[in-house]
Amino acid sequence: MTASKDGSKNRSTSAHDDPRIRVRRIYDDPEPSDGARVLVDRVWPRGVSKDHAHLDEWLKDVAPSNELRQWYGHDPDKYAEFARRYREELKDDTRAEAFDQLKELAEKGTLTLLTASKRDDISQAAVLKKSLDSGRHG
Repeated sequence: MTASKDGSKNRSTSAHDDPRIRVRRIYDDPEPSDGARVLVDRVWPRGVSKDHAHLDEWLKDVAPSNELRQWYGHDPDKYAEFARRYREELKDDTRAEAFDQLKELAEKGTLTLLTASKRDDISQAAVLKKSLDSGRHG
C-alpha cells in the first residue's frame, strides 16, 4: 500500500484490478493521466469549486441511498456490509443506468472515480471500481 498526501492508505491492486479505473479524492489536484473524471457522490463536496473539480460527469444517481450512506458513516468495520448492500442498490433501474454510463466511460479509456470521502479505499467509489473491474454490478 502507498500513502497519499493526507496519509490515507490506497489499497493495493489485485490480479483483477483494471489500472485504467482509478479511485481518487476530489480534493486531490487533477492529473493529466486521470482520463474521464466522474464524481460519484450524491452531494457536491464542500469547499470544491466547479472549476477546480475538472469534472467530465457528476453521476449522482450512482451514489448509495441516503439511508445506506447514513447507516454506514464510513465506519471501516461496516465496509464489507456496506459494499454488499450498495451492490444490491446498484440493481435498481436508476442506479443501474448510471452504472452503465460508468462502464461506457471505462470502455473508452481511463476513468477516475472521484469522491469526497476521507478514505477513498472504503468509499462507494471503491465499490464501484471493484464492480467495474469484475464486469458486474449485482
